[in-house]
Amino acid sequence: MILPIVAYGDPVLKKQAKEITKDYPNLDTLIDNMFETMYGAYGVGLAAPQIGLSIRLFIVDASPFAEDDDLSKEEQEQLKDFKRVFINPIILEETGDEWAFNEGCLSIPDVREDVFRQPNIKIQYQDQDFNTHTEELSGLAARVFQHEYDHIEGVLFTDKLSALKKRLIKGKLTNISKGKINVDYRMKFPLMKKKR
Repeated sequence: MILPIVAYGDPVLKKQAKEITKDYPNLDTLIDNMFETMYGAYGVGLAAPQIGLSIRLFIVDASPFAEDDDLSKEEQEQLKDFKRVFINPIILEETGDEWAFNEGCLSIPDVREDVFRQPNIKIQYQDQDFNTHTEELSGLAARVFQHEYDHIEGVLFTDKLSALKKRLIKGKLTNISKGKINVDYRMKFPLMKKKR
């Protein structure tokens, strides 16, 4: 089932999410619905807060990036199979010189900006069966993880922009929160006037 994606301005996107346990109700169905929702919106990642649930869960499928000819063969290979469910993830370590990449977000449609992040991370998380994994990610795989991880920490990519950039996109963000935007996927807008 495709769920509506929560738009910029909803308080759930600014909350630090709570950990979950394996008895979380209907978790497998929720994860299936999240993948269907993400694919329906042509995304490569989706965090639970983006569908209104303040829990430490996100999914990624970065395989579309594997087609990018600008990437090394090694990175294309890594991204080709980078489809995962991350439950209760933590970043253990971030290393390397920060690099810029143009990011977007399903909750903030039509806004794309360069965001600086470190290229290498060491993470720990639980998969859908609650097995614990420790892993190292680099490049775009690390970036996709960091972007989604920010969501469960209550941070949006727009929070990482300079004061000037934030001022320049303020009008766009206000319009998104009011539903004054055309998107080809289901969204829930926090400030949209209810029709009487």
